[in-house]
Amino acid sequence: MSKAHDETIAITAGADVAARPRPHPAADSPAWLAVASLAFSTFASVTTEFLPVGLLSGIAASLGITEGQAGLMVTMPGLVAAITGPLLIVASGRLDRRTLLLALSVLLVASNLLAALAQDLPTMLAARVMLGLVVGGFWTFAPGATGHMVPAAEQGRAISYVLAGISVATVAGIPAGALLGNLAGWRAAFAVTAAVSAIVLALQWKVLPPMPAARAIGVRDLLAPLARRAPRILLAVALFLVAGHFVAYTYLGPILRQLFGMSPDGVGMLLLAYGAAGIGGTFLAGRLVARGVRATALAAAVTIGAVLLLARFIGPGSLAAAFTVLAWGGAFGFVPVAMTSWMQQASPDAPEAGQALLVAVFQTAIALGAFIGGLAVDSRGIDGPVLLGGASLAIAGILILFTRTLSNKEKP
Repeated sequence: MSKAHDETIAITAGADVAARPRPHPAADSPAWLAVASLAFSTFASVTTEFLPVGLLSGIAASLGITEGQAGLMVTMPGLVAAITGPLLIVASGRLDRRTLLLALSVLLVASNLLAALAQDLPTMLAARVMLGLVVGGFWTFAPGATGHMVPAAEQGRAISYVLAGISVATVAGIPAGALLGNLAGWRAAFAVTAAVSAIVLALQWKVLPPMPAARAIGVRDLLAPLARRAPRILLAVALFLVAGHFVAYTYLGPILRQLFGMSPDGVGMLLLAYGAAGIGGTFLAGRLVARGVRATALAAAVTIGAVLLLARFIGPGSLAAAFTVLAWGGAFGFVPVAMTSWMQQASPDAPEAGQALLVAVFQTAIALGAFIGGLAVDSRGIDGPVLLGGASLAIAGILILFTRTLSNKEKP
């Protein structure tokens, strides 16, 4: 695994601060198989979370709702995950992490099955609430669980494998799901994800070792980073940057159809291109953050904001659509790396707590972005989320520039 992935760990997954892994003499093949099972589960959960992004119009038509209402399918799990991720750290106490992770995998299968069978919006939202619990739990506990499987010297590599599942799902699983939905229908996409999740559950049942937590963590530990100005400003940047992205990204399919005149098949292919660009951006950002985390975050905010404005005025055409998607996907690939590295520098004395807060803000931003984008698309058409997303990203850029005024003691 590359250094880029090592540095990407945890925008979407705060380490399990309640667990203190015990050393292992060596990591054998079964240990790495257990690590792989966690990577598969994070991939499946994040793919499920964002699956509606590429299937929004079909789901809305099938359930008899507006596309804005369908955006609640993205809002709901993000909001639930933002709340339950940190709370699960406190509530789980010293519960064996194997039991907890298996329960989350069972819930993931159930969520996908219920979504595949949903005949109305309330049923679909119930499935998405279940998913929110899964996402909050996996992003919180899976990375720390690797400490029970591999020796300390290989911990970083194991964590990067687990969280690579999150990174790949964020930028590649979504367009793949959209392509499947276009070929076989959106219910088939959820059904296939349920089948994959069931296979992962069976694997985890066989290979996950007992993982007792050494101690519990309290609320005060989680809130410690908020006492400093640098982490607070960083969390504000993350809120506006991620929300601005998801205000528009939730409606990327309609944007490509309405502003660029793309066909459903063309949209599916462009979403795959978005995923490939995002993976490339993630690797590139791993090098850029070494030169400056704020500059990397600023580049992401400026690029996505500019792309949104160009999308509104550049006009239809496949070349314009491809440029928009590639630039947008590559720029968003910067965000997980930049935000994670920035928080590590802004909160060096409490990195786990800082990452837990970052996860909560990231998920809140997803929920707010999808919700506000839904209101905008229902009231102003597709121009609404495009312009609102650009405004939010502009605020994020201003906040990033503002951080240069921090004192040397608090400067990340």
